[in-house]
Amino acid sequence: MSKKIIIVGGVAGGASAAARLRRLDETSEIIVFERGGYISFANCGLPYYVGDVIKEREALLLQTPEAMKEKFNIDVRIHSEVISINRDKQEVMVQVEGRTYQESYDELILATGSSPLKPAIEGIDSKGIHVLWNIDDVDTIRTLVDQEKPKSAAVIGGGFIGLEMAENLHARDIQVSIVEAQDQVMAPIDKEMANLLHENIDMNGVNLYLNNGVQSFSNVDNQVQITLQDGQRLLVDLVILSIGVRPNSNLAKECGLEINQRSGIVVDKTLRTSDPHIWAVGDVIEVDHFITKEKTMIPLAGPANKQGRMVADNIYGANKEYKGSMGTSVAKVFDLTVAATGLNEKTLKAQGLEKNKDYYAFIISQKSHAGYYPLATPMFLKLLFNAQKEILGAQIVGQDNVDKRIDTIATTISNGGNIDTLQELELAYAPPYSSAKDPVNMLGFVAENILSGKVKFTSYNELEGKIILDVTEESERLIFAIDNSKHIPLGQLRNRLGELNEYKDQEIVIYCAIGVRSYNAARILMGHGFSKVSVLEGGSSFYKSMMHKPTIHTNQDIPSNPCGCDTKDIQILDCCGLQCPGPIMKVNDVLKAMNPGEVLRVSATDMGFARDVENWCARTGNTFISKERDGKQNIVTIQKGSNQPNKQETLTSLPQGKTIIVFDGDMDKAMASFIIANGAAAMGRPVTMFFTFWGLNILRKKEKVKVKKTFIETMFGKMMPRGVDQLKLSNMNMMGMGSKMMKMVMKQKNVASLDQLIEDAKRNGVKLVACTMSMDVMGIKEEELIDGVELAGVASYLADAENSNVNLFI
Repeated sequence: MSKKIIIVGGVAGGASAAARLRRLDETSEIIVFERGGYISFANCGLPYYVGDVIKEREALLLQTPEAMKEKFNIDVRIHSEVISINRDKQEVMVQVEGRTYQESYDELILATGSSPLKPAIEGIDSKGIHVLWNIDDVDTIRTLVDQEKPKSAAVIGGGFIGLEMAENLHARDIQVSIVEAQDQVMAPIDKEMANLLHENIDMNGVNLYLNNGVQSFSNVDNQVQITLQDGQRLLVDLVILSIGVRPNSNLAKECGLEINQRSGIVVDKTLRTSDPHIWAVGDVIEVDHFITKEKTMIPLAGPANKQGRMVADNIYGANKEYKGSMGTSVAKVFDLTVAATGLNEKTLKAQGLEKNKDYYAFIISQKSHAGYYPLATPMFLKLLFNAQKEILGAQIVGQDNVDKRIDTIATTISNGGNIDTLQELELAYAPPYSSAKDPVNMLGFVAENILSGKVKFTSYNELEGKIILDVTEESERLIFAIDNSKHIPLGQLRNRLGELNEYKDQEIVIYCAIGVRSYNAARILMGHGFSKVSVLEGGSSFYKSMMHKPTIHTNQDIPSNPCGCDTKDIQILDCCGLQCPGPIMKVNDVLKAMNPGEVLRVSATDMGFARDVENWCARTGNTFISKERDGKQNIVTIQKGSNQPNKQETLTSLPQGKTIIVFDGDMDKAMASFIIANGAAAMGRPVTMFFTFWGLNILRKKEKVKVKKTFIETMFGKMMPRGVDQLKLSNMNMMGMGSKMMKMVMKQKNVASLDQLIEDAKRNGVKLVACTMSMDVMGIKEEELIDGVELAGVASYLADAENSNVNLFI
């Protein structure tokens, strides 16, 4: 049984194989060659040492050559590079300190791993550009951060290591930018799930450049200048390359082992290469995908460790088969945890599969544990499955307990379970840890509802041309509403179904905050004969994250008391664990009882709370002072009313109104008039629109009204457009085709129609005034005008103009 076994490479797969080999046999000679200085280290922990989360460098060193010799009697030779393999003689050539020698073997294990990519970008070897891959790399970067204290850094690449490095550099008070050539970070997940990460990266003050690769690097005044593909230039003190990895397979290739097109070593199910005495494990090998059974490359530490153990067993005759990898992964990205297993939707589409035909996909929002127990946090879960109920993949983004949910799904897949299994799983429950119906169970329930036709989902980017129904409460709609949505709170829906009858044959998409009420509303509508009903996946909380627009941040400190108040006068409100819209409603109730000028400091675990409360303050006349992150909590400071009374007093003493004379009746000019008016009204400014001559046609009712007119007035009425539907474009009207095309484009781009703009103006308090003199001249009667229009003359308009600082003539 005694053998001479050589292992090339340590770290994960090689070190695991060595230790297992010794446990199986005391007599074999085991030699490990490592070209670096460290045989086994925690490469996944390197970013956290840079960020000072891991305090001691020694904690990264899992095994030393001395310990391996003492504990396992394994001969570990560091700084020894295997430069060639002679398969006929079963020998390796080793280079160490400028000399070479041969070492024979009975069995050879290649655990050569992978190396970071350094593409041929101009200036990529400039000073200040580093990679993070081993202990030497982390020593260099940690020393630089500790001693030179860089103020800015750029991470090139948004994968696992890139995002972990961005977070840890940010934790060292460095202003960080992430540059990613693709349209998303974290390639194993789908774009919409990555958008949740994009929003949170931005919330943490990190700049994110997507769809924008690096054109060149150069040194400018002891800094690195990065020129992006779109011409933007970034000037930073430090650059970390994290573009990707390539397998270290040159040794295998040069000795004639079979290699695939991606330079991965081809192995059989026992992990044996094309040579019967050479085995391979880890990042360097090709494996079967557990779900598709197709060949792939999955460079992860977990599979590498298990492969090392299996090879050791097989060398001693076990004949175990590696069943493949499904790419189960997890990463901490600032405040969020992101995890995935199996296939993503991008892969399914690339294979030519069609959603809702060849596979199904949906996203739901759930809490990390019982919502009534403190510090419950939201998580978004995406499941992919097919009509045969097979689970194809899953992705989860949240703050807490994401890892145990993805592990549960991965275990279910590994053991041949399906969506029925997810429903039936008996999982541990107590309020601090889960809900009676765990999020994993909920995935199974929803998947079954989809297959049985009880629910259909619509994605955030599929709303065009559909009727959108908001079933939230009035207080929620004050915070946020999807444009052009119709509003009927769930509790009123059964009594107000008549309002939706005209849409019975149209597609209706229902939304609420997270989707529970939407599903109940969908069942109500379907029970009353509405056949084309769907639910907005993830609810408005997910939709808002998809609409998030990133900002560019600078390294400015946030004052600890930004309102300048006496801290003893600040009232504290804990909304942690409350489900949306709970925090906003609680804030509203508390502020009502407070006096103007008093300050409220609110904490909430809902990550959308800070964004929502900022919008709410703007609409309710309160002052949003600051927001910050403290662990899992979002801390928001609000002042009731204005925090600058003197400035407000000065402003109100000056004319703040806006007046607009609408002389022209063209469609495009009417649109411009109402867009400007609504914008001013949204800022709280009084607005008067004075319609005269041809502009009066905008205010005419669409239907014909029977009124007494003279012959000339009747002729004028027939020649002029009646209402907004008959208005023409000022240019390119093309006998009405232009205006029709304009309306179609506006609908596609979700631009409000002129009808809607007029209604918005009336609701926002815009004063619509029809000039009585012009009405007499044009032969237009009061009965012909739409509701809400005042009749007045020039003197009335001039009075409003005197109180305005803007007067427009359109």
